[in-house]
Amino acid sequence: MAKSKDGSEKVVLAYSGGLDTSVILPWLKETYGYEVIAFAAELGQGDELAGIKRKALDSGAVKCIVKDLRKEFVEEYLWPLLKSGAVYEGGYLLGTSIARPLIAKHQVETAHAEGATGVAHGATGKGNDQVRFELTFMALDPSLKIIAPWKDPKFTLKSREAAVEYAKKHKIPIEQSKKKIYSRDRNLWHISHEGADLEDPANEPKDDLFVLSRPVSKAPDRPDYVEISFEEGIAIRLNGSKTDGVKIIETLNKLGGKHSVGQVDVVENRLVGIKSRGVYETPGGTILVEAHRALESLTLDRETLHYK
Repeated sequence: MAKSKDGSEKVVLAYSGGLDTSVILPWLKETYGYEVIAFAAELGQGDELAGIKRKALDSGAVKCIVKDLRKEFVEEYLWPLLKSGAVYEGGYLLGTSIARPLIAKHQVETAHAEGATGVAHGATGKGNDQVRFELTFMALDPSLKIIAPWKDPKFTLKSREAAVEYAKKHKIPIEQSKKKIYSRDRNLWHISHEGADLEDPANEPKDDLFVLSRPVSKAPDRPDYVEISFEEGIAIRLNGSKTDGVKIIETLNKLGGKHSVGQVDVVENRLVGIKSRGVYETPGGTILVEAHRALESLTLDRETLHYK
């Protein structure tokens, strides 16, 4: 792997433009002198990627690469997830989990294309994302250096309050503040919320927490009906009209969100042995999972269904 002309190493950072990666980008540059290439995956985050190239460059990136991976995300990841019926600990539909290997795969491809010697991520040392990213990196190219600032002793921004202060000092625009400080991850399938007042399991989610869906108290008291057609386990039509997977999920997100469908509040067990409280919104995904289960109940014989 080649270095840049001035001898500094190039690294590809999985960049969302959120709080963690917004401060990690300039930190990598000022701490180790890396030339940072920001890689952003378009996975259906809504308007979160608006202006992300300018933000990355203003924060010190030498380049920002954005790839639209929505079609691949749906066809190669979400449809197999739906067909398998995978639900973690009875509630979590794996919205963050399922996207990480896809991001890491394209990060490695970007590193190869750009002549980078390393790949970096903003996952903490106490969560599952570090495992998802790093196992994918190692599987696809074990020669790449893996840079994980949250596990680096030199990284002192290990609270969201400290990260907010660092961002202000370096004039990096962020949405978070010390009062609005949820850790969120959004894509076409879901949005997750962690941290802040949710750390206490006695606190119920506030109404202003929700992004993809309405609070239950504001949902309409009249139902809507939708017809979903499946072929070999894959949704192919909505209300009789054939459409692509991305559009199906987007449409169901709006419909489900209107009716507060897919709100899940769980305290889950992480791979590293700690518990984590998360609130998830998966409106379209929940409709699809329930429709798929209903179809299975009609079509699968007893032994097949019980085996599954």
